[in-house]
Amino acid sequence: MARHDVSDKAARLILVYNAESGVWNALKDAVHKVARPETYPCSLCALTYGRVAMHSDWRRLLFRLPVETVFLHRDEAARALAGVEADLPTILLDTGEGAPQVLVPAAELNAMQHRRELMALVLDRLREAGVIGR
Repeated sequence: MARHDVSDKAARLILVYNAESGVWNALKDAVHKVARPETYPCSLCALTYGRVAMHSDWRRLLFRLPVETVFLHRDEAARALAGVEADLPTILLDTGEGAPQVLVPAAELNAMQHRRELMALVLDRLREAGVIGR
């Protein structure tokens, strides 16, 4: 699911959550994040979402990027990204040249404590990839 029409944008940032899609699963995840945050398996979700909605600073960052942003859950990624090997959660970059590449791997996401750290890292990696200017 793309955030908006970005047909003029060549690259895609693909956020793959270590969670299943669907309303029921979203409700279960919301309860899990509150009741037992230390056992919640999706660090990307924990960093970028509050109890039920995406944090506004993260949403603004994604909206301002010159790339299409795609959000996938584990079950959706298995179909949409067949052949792409990555532990979840992960953030991938698809430049249209070959298979999407890991931009931020699960190990880094799992080690992060703060959303601002993630935001800075995503911007740095997009600069390194030549997707955004220095």
